[in-house]
Amino acid sequence: MRDYIALTKPRITWLILMSTGIGYFFGVDGGWQWITLLHTIAGTGLIASGTAALNQWMERDADAHMKRTRNRPLVTGVVRPAGAFVFAVALSVAGYLELALGANWLAANLGLLTLATYLFLYTPLKQKTWWATTIGAFPGAMPPLIGFAAAHGGLNAQAWALYSILFLWQFPHFYAIAWMYREDYARAGMQMLPVVDPEGVRTARHILVTSALLLPISLVPSFLSMTGVLYLAGATVLGFIYAWAGVRVARERTVFRARKVLLASVAYLPLLYLLMIVDRPGL
Repeated sequence: MRDYIALTKPRITWLILMSTGIGYFFGVDGGWQWITLLHTIAGTGLIASGTAALNQWMERDADAHMKRTRNRPLVTGVVRPAGAFVFAVALSVAGYLELALGANWLAANLGLLTLATYLFLYTPLKQKTWWATTIGAFPGAMPPLIGFAAAHGGLNAQAWALYSILFLWQFPHFYAIAWMYREDYARAGMQMLPVVDPEGVRTARHILVTSALLLPISLVPSFLSMTGVLYLAGATVLGFIYAWAGVRVARERTVFRARKVLLASVAYLPLLYLLMIVDRPGL
């Protein structure tokens, strides 16, 4: 069972659920419906786990060429491809139905759209173009929309503000990972930006630009009356810290600086979400 659970990438799923919960938190209009929230978290977790498992099933040959993934269950053979496929599809279907019946059809269809674009656009494009990271950022930012739709029944400017923050946050995060493991990606034939940009000039520029763009976008919730002055100040500080990590990697294009960007990204998002929760007006 532990090997099947490993297919679901649980360390990534917690971030997805955190973002879904934030979307639900701001989508609630009136009193909390805890049962709906439970269905939303469970459904999103299931469909995200199914998507991750299907991704591993699709990339098992490429994973065999990378040091960081060669011990995955499908590569080592402890889980058979047919079993992994059935397991992944079952999780995905269960997640879709959980969202549809426990929340609403909009949330379920957003979850299905996330799965489809991640698996049938982002995953195959990694073997063809470095633009795959940009394509993958669109489904990657969907969790807040799923949570918001589940609570609100629709999407508005607040939902898209949350989406935009997560959308931009992904670029420094994933470019840093790709930089750290660019040799692995090259062996697997994946055309990540650091693979086609061995000097790291474009990669560093993309990290710098997207981290800088995130700063003003992260302040939008305050101007939409989603949060107050505390969030505005805290988000500004966090944004400058994240952007500074981008500046440092642009000045010194090394794996060490890329790892610093990764660490900054991992700290940034939970802290930003915490500020949103603490400083929501009328909480």
